Amino acid sequence: MRTFTLGAGLLAALALAACSSGGGGNAARSQDNAEAQPPAAAAKNVIFFLGDGMGIATTTAARIYAAGEDGQLTMDTLPESGFVKTFSNDAQVTDSAPSMSAYMTGVKMNNEVISMSTDTVAKSPTADLTSNCGAGNGKPVSTLLELAKAGKRATGVVTTTRVTHATPAATYSHVCHRDAESDIAAQLVPGGAQYNAALQDGVDVVFGGGRQFFLPKAAGGKRADGRDLVAELKAKGYGYVADKAAFSAIDPAKTQRAVGLFTSSHMSYDLDRDPNKEPSLAEMTTKAIDLLANRSDKQGMFLMVEGGRIDHALHETTAKKALQDTVAFDQAIQAAISTMQQKDPGLKNTLIVVTADHDHTLVLNGYAKRTGKTAPGNPGVLGLAKDYVSGKNLTDADGMPYSIIGFGNGENRVAGARSAAAALTDDAVSANDYHQEAAIRMPAGGETHGGTDVYIGAIGQGADSIHGFLENIEVFGLVKKAAGL
Repeated sequence: MRTFTLGAGLLAALALAACSSGGGGNAARSQDNAEAQPPAAAAKNVIFFLGDGMGIATTTAARIYAAGEDGQLTMDTLPESGFVKTFSNDAQVTDSAPSMSAYMTGVKMNNEVISMSTDTVAKSPTADLTSNCGAGNGKPVSTLLELAKAGKRATGVVTTTRVTHATPAATYSHVCHRDAESDIAAQLVPGGAQYNAALQDGVDVVFGGGRQFFLPKAAGGKRADGRDLVAELKAKGYGYVADKAAFSAIDPAKTQRAVGLFTSSHMSYDLDRDPNKEPSLAEMTTKAIDLLANRSDKQGMFLMVEGGRIDHALHETTAKKALQDTVAFDQAIQAAISTMQQKDPGLKNTLIVVTADHDHTLVLNGYAKRTGKTAPGNPGVLGLAKDYVSGKNLTDADGMPYSIIGFGNGENRVAGARSAAAALTDDAVSANDYHQEAAIRMPAGGETHGGTDVYIGAIGQGADSIHGFLENIEVFGLVKKAAGL
């Protein structure tokens, strides 16, 4: 079991950066004093963290899992915070494509659409996962990453999903349907067919999974066009790595652009990850920062970091995997703050934003007693709900115990009375692969997103503009202005 604590050094760093962020927009500051202040300098460096599916209930459960009810995650300590509405152009409950695209472009779009205009109609791709959008079906809209490229800044994308998945794709590609991953991959390759010219000389750092969409079928990939995009990237000067050893050997002093595709599809859940084969999200984040910060020919950086598999575990209703991936995401935030404090003390030139694209249906059940953090011998929030007075298992209308964590919908729903099934135990419900019970039965892996607002937090230069109750499309404008893009 990995545990997480917030070091004294990071707390001091956060306090220092909080001062530079504007201290939360002090309402007591007079208008005269505000007018006397010189214009705020733009944040040359922007790191945008996106926890896919990381709703408020998930972050609460992850905090208890990692640090106990009275503990803290790094994201809890950010000096600026607020809430974000997530609905898409055509749906009360969004999917990841339009929600991340809203952050990246400031435009509301339909579910399944990646960084296109509001009038774009989502059309399923061909059997080869290439675009089937049709003529005149919307138009591309500029992303923060593209604006950063235009501003001569180094750019990077880091994710635990396929790099062609919806969230990372929204930073660098434009397509009417998120599943056209073969086309999305092609938009990354400078000079090739379908290349997104708005990326100019290309995204500088790309780390994640999804090798299958960069290789032809003859080489074990899924590309029907026969192209070997890995070879094409190498020919354009990218350093390419596919395993942990090669990743660790990357020297930022000698490497200007790098692509790391560590798995054929998504990377492993952090709970299952072999650290000798796959880097952690924190390791990929730190390496990306080192590479981007070392580009003396650039005027800063824009880096997007996604904790993508939080969402996948929630769809499975495997809460332990979701919580561990949330902690791994939080550790990447900690690593980024610490690394940037060394490069930019006080984060005077750096804005770090942390948010989520949408919620899920995870809930915390019952009037459970405090559990403290999960540790050997203590299932914590993953265990059964116990009465806060007697310590005995709480029971439902059938007289049966139930887990603290449940889901509004999911694959594990007992048919009929729960008394017809074996009584749950702490060992059973806290297992790595246990699927928590749900109120509405869905197909395997079919738990849905939720429509609840999500958290946003920020630290560093310009962070004081990011607070309150926001539309997701507003975040784009706030980051754009803070970064001077």
